[in-house]
Amino acid sequence: MTATAKPYLTGHYAPVADEITATGLTVEGHLPPELSGRLIRNSHNPKPGVTPTHWFKGSGMVHGIRLSEGRAEWYRNRWVRTPALDGAPYLTEHGPDLTVSTAGTHVIEHGGRLLALCESALPFELTADLETVGAYDWNGRLTSAMTAHPREDPVTGELHFFASSPFPPYLIHHVSSPDGTVLASQEVPGASAALKHDFVITEHYVVFLEGSVTFDPTDHSGIPYGWDDARAARVGVMPRGEGRASEIRWFPIEAGYAMHFANAYEDAAGRVVIEGPAVGREGWQRSWNWWIGAPDRGAEPNSGSRSRRWTVDLAAGRVREEQTDDLTVEFPTINEAYLGREHRYQYALSFPDDRGVGNHTLVKYDRRTGGRQLLPVGTGQLPSEALFVPAAGRADADEDAGYLLTVVSDLNADASRLLVLDASDLALPPVATVHLPRRVPAMIHGSWIPDADLG
Repeated sequence: MTATAKPYLTGHYAPVADEITATGLTVEGHLPPELSGRLIRNSHNPKPGVTPTHWFKGSGMVHGIRLSEGRAEWYRNRWVRTPALDGAPYLTEHGPDLTVSTAGTHVIEHGGRLLALCESALPFELTADLETVGAYDWNGRLTSAMTAHPREDPVTGELHFFASSPFPPYLIHHVSSPDGTVLASQEVPGASAALKHDFVITEHYVVFLEGSVTFDPTDHSGIPYGWDDARAARVGVMPRGEGRASEIRWFPIEAGYAMHFANAYEDAAGRVVIEGPAVGREGWQRSWNWWIGAPDRGAEPNSGSRSRRWTVDLAAGRVREEQTDDLTVEFPTINEAYLGREHRYQYALSFPDDRGVGNHTLVKYDRRTGGRQLLPVGTGQLPSEALFVPAAGRADADEDAGYLLTVVSDLNADASRLLVLDASDLALPPVATVHLPRRVPAMIHGSWIPDADLG
């Protein structure tokens, strides 16, 4: 198959061939002054002439937009310069080389460090201008891979993350101190080789879901996982605290797979509630075919990822499951001040499918009323996941008092723009639009990082 035939190398996902820096970006509207920081997003972007065997195997490239005092000061993009960028093998005669990372899934800030992530290797530290510093291992204390989806508790400032492996130890839970200087690690007993891409925390628990996707040694894509009907799906609830991994409890759930979670919390009855989109067997296979560039063998109608809720009753020892919406959605986000606590509003990106919306659409859910608000962005346009930034001086205001930031890829104009939206009402015109100097490929995950967090 040629490079141009791979879906993850065409259209919105077509990689860019160079690194650029542009300053003094054009702004329509007025950027709120509290937006003083960097929007940094990550993507799989192989070098020219390189055709990875799987979308996730593409080298990481970060794209940054610097906002300050109502101005859009710069845009820049940089490859994350790991050994993988120059073709170094991940597997060696001595085992995995954790410094050979694509570092192309996510980018976060913790303890003043900017870290580019993938889930099979160490994180890579970047400068505030997106240049690569090198692999970061908590001064030698991190000896495993790091998930691309860490969770920072907004109350304690601790960063929770994990390492998942198809071989023992299958699951290790890590907690970093708020300043990034102390790392506590513990193996989680009872875990399996099931694929764990994301997880959630609540005030008192760490929660892992093992779905119906597990290690598959016959897969040749370089990402050796596949659906297994014999794999019993389950949710594990582990008390937070050093040395408490042995207290984890596993509960059976319906077959399926959840790639990303919106949030989890403990309700008034002490039950653990987890929310996020999930797929069944057909939906997983359709996604997998796209990720490896295989012909789409089709899927049952309405098999895309649907919003789902799992309610774990710890006292009764059972889980209640329900679908909470019928749109095909992914990339759920919330106001992260509510991470691990009950939230009212939830945001997601809705994808066109057999019965859904006609183009890509941002969705806002009101969990209290059950309502939803849709913002179609237009044919040929694809927004990134929406990141919530609180409005200044409104700490006691409504949960949705703030802005949503999303980068829109526009194939019609071969261009991209950053939209700053009023999170309280998606029907309002954009607060501001920042025109970027190039079409930015569709990206995976990213973060809004205030200036204060990077010193």
